[in-house]
Amino acid sequence: MEKYTIKLMKSAILALSVFALSNTVFAKENVGVLRKNSTPSLGKMGAGCAAATQQKDLDLNNVRTTILNGGDVWWNLQNARYEIPRVEPGQTSKHSLFSGALWIGGITQGNLRIAAQTYRQSGNDYYPGALQVDGSASITAARCKFYDQIWKVTLAEIEEFSNDETKWNDPIDGIANWPGNGNRGEGVTGEAEFLAPFFDFNKDGKYEPSNGDFPSFEQNVLSNIPDMMLYTIYNDKGNIHTETNGDPIGMEIRAQAFAFATNDEVNRMTFYNYELINRGTQTLFNTYFSQYLDADIGNFSDDYTGCDVSRGLGYMYNGDLFDEVNAGRPGYGEN
Repeated sequence: MEKYTIKLMKSAILALSVFALSNTVFAKENVGVLRKNSTPSLGKMGAGCAAATQQKDLDLNNVRTTILNGGDVWWNLQNARYEIPRVEPGQTSKHSLFSGALWIGGITQGNLRIAAQTYRQSGNDYYPGALQVDGSASITAARCKFYDQIWKVTLAEIEEFSNDETKWNDPIDGIANWPGNGNRGEGVTGEAEFLAPFFDFNKDGKYEPSNGDFPSFEQNVLSNIPDMMLYTIYNDKGNIHTETNGDPIGMEIRAQAFAFATNDEVNRMTFYNYELINRGTQTLFNTYFSQYLDADIGNFSDDYTGCDVSRGLGYMYNGDLFDEVNAGRPGYGEN
C-alpha cells in the first residue's frame, strides 16, 4: 500500500497584498457542456456510486470560499466562489479563483492510471467515501452515499466542547459526526480503522465524543488546530471515470481545507492538506499529483501568469494598471 501526503501548510493560495484578484464565468464556455467523444468504455466497470453533492463554505477570515466533496474546490459548479475580501451579504463581492481540483496520474504495468477533474462537463472521476483496505480498493454505492458529506468545525466550538463536560453527550453536528473511525454503521467492515484525526481523550482508539473525544488537525495533537477546518473523504473507484475516461487508480483521498484568523497576511489565506492512499495492489510509477487551478482575476482577459520553479510557486496578476468590469462582474479596479 502506498501512502502520500501533500501538506501546503505555509504557502498561501492567494494573498490580497500580492495579487490583483477577481470573478467570472464568461471565460468558462465549457462549464456544464458535454464534450464530444466523452462516452466511457463499457468495459470499465464501477460500483455505481452517484456523484458527490455536498458544498460548504470556508468562511473564517478575509476569505469566503466554497469547498466541494468531489475533488474540486473554489466554485459551486457554475460560478466562482473564492471571495476576497470577504464582504457582508448583499455587498458587491469580488472573486479571484474560478475553480480547482486534484489531479493524479501514474503508470502501472505500462498503462496510465489517472483521476482528474476540470468543470465536470463530462462527468466525474471522484466519488465520496473510504475504500476497502484489502487490496480490492472496492466500495459500494451505499457506502458512497453514507460518506457524501463535508464535516466542518471551528476551534471555538472544539474549545467550548472540551471545556464543558455537560456538552459531551450533546455535541454539535461537526463534532458528533466527525469520521474519526471507519466501519461506522451496523455490519460494516473492511475500512481503515482511522479516517479523520481526533484527540482520543481516554486513549481507547475509538472516536467517542461522549468520552470527551473531539476533532484535531493531527491524531492526538492538541496544538496547531486551525480556527476553522473542513474535512471530506473521496475516492476514484466509486464509478467509471466519466471526466477523463481514464482507468481508475484505487486512490482514497482525505482532504482538509482550513484557515486561521490572524492580524497579519495569514488572515488573507486558505490552506489545504491532502492525504493520498493507494488502496490497490499495483504500484504506481512516474506518479504526479498536483492542484489544478483556474485563476480568474476580475477581468479574466488581461490576466498574466507565471511560476518560480525553484520555489514551487505559481502566481497570477493583472496585466494592466486597471482591472475593469467585465460581463457585469466587478474587477478589482486600480488596486
